Amino acid sequence: MSMPEGIDPNAAPTGSGCVECEESGGWWFHLRRCAQCGHIGCCDDSPGKHATAHYRETGHPVMRSFEPGEAWFWDFAAEELFTSGPELAPPAEHPANQPVPGPAGRVPADWARTLH
Repeated sequence: MSMPEGIDPNAAPTGSGCVECEESGGWWFHLRRCAQCGHIGCCDDSPGKHATAHYRETGHPVMRSFEPGEAWFWDFAAEELFTSGPELAPPAEHPANQPVPGPAGRVPADWARTLH
């Protein structure tokens, strides 16, 4: 199987949380990792939808779940899910002790009502 375009297995993640939510003091539901540059963004159920915004801003087409125990990829350009792909530079997921939603201390009490 050839490697899909838009994946750089050597690109390390940018951190353990959504870059834009960390900068703005926001919060996220689940995290996604750009498979091309390692940018960590929040999922489309999160208020910021920063993983999709990263794709729209950069054109980087593939993201991978950054949740513990999940290894699936999403290709924005093809609108296709694939369940296997290359190993990416570690870490493959956010720390197991990091709460979901997160980060601790910034998630509103009514967070479930705000999911998209």
